[in-house]
Amino acid sequence: MSLGSARHQKPGQPGRTERTQGEAERGNGRDEARPARQETEGLGQADLLTQALARANLVAAWKRVKANRGSAGADGLDIEATAEHLKTHWPRIREELQTGRYRPQPVRRVQIPKSGGGMRELGIPSVTDRLIQQALLQVLQPMIDPTFSESSYGFRPGRRAHDAVLQAQRHVQEGFGVVVDVDLEKFFDRVNHDVLMDRLAKRIADKAVLRLTRRYLEAGILDQGVVMARYEGTPQGGPLSPLLANVLLDEVDRELEKRGHRFVRYADDCNVYVRSQKAGERVLAGLRKLYDRLHLKVNEAKSAVARATGRKFLGYALWRTGGEVKRAVAGKAIDTFKVRIRQMTRRNCGRSLVEVAEALRRYMPGWKAYFRLAQTPRVFRELDEWLRHRLRALQLKHWRRGATMYRELLALGASETDARRIAANSRRWWHNSRLLLNRAMPIAYFDRLGVPRLS
Repeated sequence: MSLGSARHQKPGQPGRTERTQGEAERGNGRDEARPARQETEGLGQADLLTQALARANLVAAWKRVKANRGSAGADGLDIEATAEHLKTHWPRIREELQTGRYRPQPVRRVQIPKSGGGMRELGIPSVTDRLIQQALLQVLQPMIDPTFSESSYGFRPGRRAHDAVLQAQRHVQEGFGVVVDVDLEKFFDRVNHDVLMDRLAKRIADKAVLRLTRRYLEAGILDQGVVMARYEGTPQGGPLSPLLANVLLDEVDRELEKRGHRFVRYADDCNVYVRSQKAGERVLAGLRKLYDRLHLKVNEAKSAVARATGRKFLGYALWRTGGEVKRAVAGKAIDTFKVRIRQMTRRNCGRSLVEVAEALRRYMPGWKAYFRLAQTPRVFRELDEWLRHRLRALQLKHWRRGATMYRELLALGASETDARRIAANSRRWWHNSRLLLNRAMPIAYFDRLGVPRLS
């Protein structure tokens, strides 16, 4: 079991258009849990497992798991194979769940690269366990989520990363210009099972659900064919994980509210906004103690008390102009975007412009949708120009020979003078793509190819 998800991509790392961050969060919302509540109306908290295993709730959970796709877990069964498996084995699994004998399968360990370098460890539960976790989530979330702080935004129904960014902007605009930016050291590896289960038991009374949740926390990890036990922490993955993370961290939220602080938390990223550096240092010292109580540790190298403008939060950065605080894409997010674009537009990739345009359509709309709050249109215009420059250079590389360039440019409507000048310097793809080729391959040319625009 885990406190994050392979599908729960962190903000600031957008790109897939089939499921945006907001959709992922709304997918865990109250609507999917409604059929279970209708079918089990009148049942108390001690009947949460019964509600989770209600047919309507399971049907909704399966639809969500199927829509999220995802790979097979430790049992090697994908969505289709699991569907066949459950046709004959679900009665036994259900009976084991009801009698407390069910044992989750180990999670499959995978590692994916982080945008800022390094690797992120994920734990992929089996599809069957994802179904059970999703069914539990649909019952627990409508009951627990309303108890969370209004300043918490991560993985909650009807709340998005955009809401957190806008709230941060309001705090800074109101004069709280110093941020206490807290990063937790290996949060998912340091989750203490006893502490988490104690906080969860204060919110729900169903012992069967508590026992099953504990077993998910303690499910082993399958790594290269070897199953390893886990007694503390958990890799990211699984539908229940974000809710459990919020259960654990809500204690810090409530203490910050009690002290009257302005703050925004998204998952394990917490920013507290104060008026002075001295106040920020006091808050950071207090947060160290609060997190220590949860057996969590502040990453001193990445945490800081600093001016809020220019500090990265969820892929955005705030900047001040004429007394007004505005939103911009953080420099690191732009660098990550350029790395992805360079990979797609490599001049030795062997793909045609049509194929490259198709790859760009899969990545750029999601990136644009996530960063649509940015109030920096010039930055988007410059990125568009840079992308078209790369595409023109790519096309010249494909033509290769001067004679081919000359012929193709004339066919595109270029003047004979421009065509000759470009063909005469046929190996200078980047230089030629800057000015002369703009007239033969203008913006409209790339629009016809279907290349997305940011501006």
